[in-house]
Amino acid sequence: MMRTNTDDQSVRAGQGFPLISCLLLTAVCFLPSFVRAQTVTDKMVASVTNGARATPDLITYSDLVWQLALEPNRPLVDRPASADLNHALRLLEDQLLILQEARKLPTAETDKALDAEVTKQRDQLAQAFGSAALLQERMSRVGLSSEQLDAILRDRLTVEKYLDFRFRAFVLINPKEITDRYNQEYARLRNSGRIVPTLEQVRNRIEQELTEEKIASEIDAFVDSLREQPGTEIVVISPV
Repeated sequence: MMRTNTDDQSVRAGQGFPLISCLLLTAVCFLPSFVRAQTVTDKMVASVTNGARATPDLITYSDLVWQLALEPNRPLVDRPASADLNHALRLLEDQLLILQEARKLPTAETDKALDAEVTKQRDQLAQAFGSAALLQERMSRVGLSSEQLDAILRDRLTVEKYLDFRFRAFVLINPKEITDRYNQEYARLRNSGRIVPTLEQVRNRIEQELTEEKIASEIDAFVDSLREQPGTEIVVISPV
């Protein structure tokens, strides 16, 4: 895996993970501010490839801003801090690498079925922001169209399905792990005068928590392996 900085990189973009735009050259987009609209020059930030396609996927500055805007608990600001932009960049790099792996697998899902799932995801996102109107207001502030949001959600679904296929079906939690976690959480409470649930009462919850923790750990290791595998190239064109 190679990660470099360069000032002159001409790369044709493919259709990438959330927020990946198809741009050949620097373009101009409009990102309205909270007080009045301002013109912000968009720019290519990074390209990502696992070597499986002739052209890498491109991440632009707009992609980073949109990623941050779609995080429900994150306040919107006119000029995101460098740390926040790098947080978004790392997420999009990782997600793109997973998407590129997912593209290798055939899919039997129809466009109609996928569209229905995208609609459901959009409704859930609107609920996370409080309402569809609040989501739309947030999208307008960063110049994100409904079509672009649908493309983002479609890619996110593709990644989620791939990760479920690769990891969730194969995670096993043994009884000892459940018992050990129960003892960690409740052993110290047994003589405290508080009501302590039995192992059977909390078994399902503990098993679910352990499952999600194990899946997250395996995904982290998987992404690290994707970054290091031969053919992977992440090129930072314009540092943020």
